Amino acid sequence: MLPSQALLPAVLFALTALQALASDTFIAAVYEHAVILPDPSEEPVSADDALALMNKNMDVLEGAIKEAAQKGAHIIVTPEDGIYGWRFTRESIYPYLEDIPDPVVNWIPCTDPSRFGPAPVQERLSCMARNNSIYVVANMGDKKPCDSSDPKCPRDGRYQYNTDVVFDPQGKLVARYHKYNLFRGETQFNYPEEPEAITFETPFGKFGIFTCFDILFYEPAVVLVSKMQVDTVLFPTAWMNVLPFLTAVEFHSAWAMGMGVNLLSANTHNTSMAMTGDGLFSPEGPAAYHYDSATEEGHLLLAELSTHPRLSPTYPPAINWSLYATSIKKFPGENDTFLAAVRKDMFTFTELRHKAGNYTACQGDLCCHLVYHMSNKRKDEIYVLGAFDGLHGSLIKYHWQICTLLKCPSTDLSTCGQPVEMAQTKFEMFSLSGTFGTSYVFPEVLYSGVQLAPGEFKVVLRDGRLKSKHGTSKPLVTATLFGRLYEKDLPHPLRTSP
Repeated sequence: MLPSQALLPAVLFALTALQALASDTFIAAVYEHAVILPDPSEEPVSADDALALMNKNMDVLEGAIKEAAQKGAHIIVTPEDGIYGWRFTRESIYPYLEDIPDPVVNWIPCTDPSRFGPAPVQERLSCMARNNSIYVVANMGDKKPCDSSDPKCPRDGRYQYNTDVVFDPQGKLVARYHKYNLFRGETQFNYPEEPEAITFETPFGKFGIFTCFDILFYEPAVVLVSKMQVDTVLFPTAWMNVLPFLTAVEFHSAWAMGMGVNLLSANTHNTSMAMTGDGLFSPEGPAAYHYDSATEEGHLLLAELSTHPRLSPTYPPAINWSLYATSIKKFPGENDTFLAAVRKDMFTFTELRHKAGNYTACQGDLCCHLVYHMSNKRKDEIYVLGAFDGLHGSLIKYHWQICTLLKCPSTDLSTCGQPVEMAQTKFEMFSLSGTFGTSYVFPEVLYSGVQLAPGEFKVVLRDGRLKSKHGTSKPLVTATLFGRLYEKDLPHPLRTSP
């Protein structure tokens, strides 16, 4: 006798759970969504018009979720702002918000949609998960009423939060996360009073979740991995690429390797705002990634990942990132340096004048050391070794230590540090290291055309050198070690609610 239609999702979920328990791996998906945006307006639209726009985006997301489930994915992550976009004031975003309860209420919106008032978005996301027997991760807006008894209550009598939600394969709400580190333009939202470390258990590991700008800060990003010991981080993002360092695929892959965790990064896609790049990243490098600045199309990405990466025999031990570099003496004859800006950060650079050599560049407490050999020293391309030790950011300031082997856009040294994504020079070998004052260092190599180099470089575990394995298969744009000194960050200037 076949199970009834009502029992079918539960049966499929049980089978999926048993399959996942029997395996050391699971299949994950992310969807890079070309969001349908609202018309810019400072005035709120009607609730019906807001829902109509959100349904257009959810139509697209539902198609991606169905395809991912059909291809065997256990979980899919969709982007930040993927349901309603951006271009909002505090007032104009209100019709798009719903009251999202704490998951302890044990709620399946698909089967009980009106339990906490109107919740058409949560109902539909829940049904997407339930009908396809897959975990669904989405980003939406939460609203919470407050009154004069709360001294921090905004004048309009409500808190508004940038919020991630997770529904399990039965459609139950299992996680809710309020973004703690808002980007400078997110004035439509409030800051949560305290950071949230949100985790939940699945048949294929312990998961944590945070959003976009959060990845650069100790709370919640480091707390989830180092203290909560999650296996996989879910990461809805709306990442605007900043060459030559902070492209989405480059930094997100580096962070996963540096933290030793899976990262499921789902980006929005908007080429006019340089938003593209998503991936399924592991401690060993990218399992799959996608970067497309030429078209306006969305993209579904799937890959198989380790359920418990820390239990893998290849999982790296703790690395002393400064051991090798602190043993290196400077090379005075190769140490003519100059200053140039990467955006607004002044780096100390030294030009790589020869086909091969040893170079050192220092700034503040950081000295970066490079040993290299180019395949051919071209006259029309200049490479530099760069060091940066200081606060980054205009409004919210956080402390970086960066060592980088970097191609300049032209032979004019004053252009070094400006955006560049194409190169022609390959390297037979390179070894990059630095005297980092932190254990939080993230390594990555970026090739010409914004391509990653999985399997082509390694970190020497005993002393913290970033080394090529057998030379570069493609021309090199940058090899970079990103260090974060969280304890030197300045206090957040906007942590209080309006």
